[in-house]
Amino acid sequence: MQSVRELERQPSPAPRPQPLAFYGKTLWMGSWDTNHLYAIDPHTWRVLEEVAAPGKPYGLAALGAELRVVVSIGEEDDRYLYRFVPGQGFDPESKTACPDFTGSHLASDGTTLYLGQMGKQRILAFDASGSLLREIALPTRCGGMGLRAGTFYIISADDEFENLQLATLDVAVSHPALAPVAAIPFDARSLAFDGDAWWTSHREASQIVSFLA
Repeated sequence: MQSVRELERQPSPAPRPQPLAFYGKTLWMGSWDTNHLYAIDPHTWRVLEEVAAPGKPYGLAALGAELRVVVSIGEEDDRYLYRFVPGQGFDPESKTACPDFTGSHLASDGTTLYLGQMGKQRILAFDASGSLLREIALPTRCGGMGLRAGTFYIISADDEFENLQLATLDVAVSHPALAPVAAIPFDARSLAFDGDAWWTSHREASQIVSFLA
């Protein structure tokens, strides 16, 4: 299988980047070391905004005129969903426990929010109001999720979180099969699509990578 074609690698504005999402033309990133979100101009690599998160950011996705963020809080590593509005900040009243207090990567098609629960090997789909729509079984572990032209993609990995691949997944069915697209030869986390290319975090290298597949 061919590997993804890297376009560029940029140093992360803060160490250990994890979640990525595009909000318009701006790339948003969450850092595990600072527990902050950063708005980045992907062309100049200038930080446009920096905001403290309520905890460690695990997942990001744009939903309508705002972002949704998965945040880990406390020693028990409990996961919560928050609304975040660029230019305004986090809405503390939106704090909602993820089912079973677990969840990591997020993706959205503009109306449906998808929450990955890697340990349970499933994706949960919610409507914009937060009501659970359905459960989707994952055939592998998941290191990131995103959509391109209506097609759902994940970073799939084996039980040791190795042999990473970009693959498509039919989330319209409850037990979809993977369709591998390309190998990912580095330890990628998160997926965000800018309309032309994919972006992911090489977390432990503190780099953000764009690629084609």
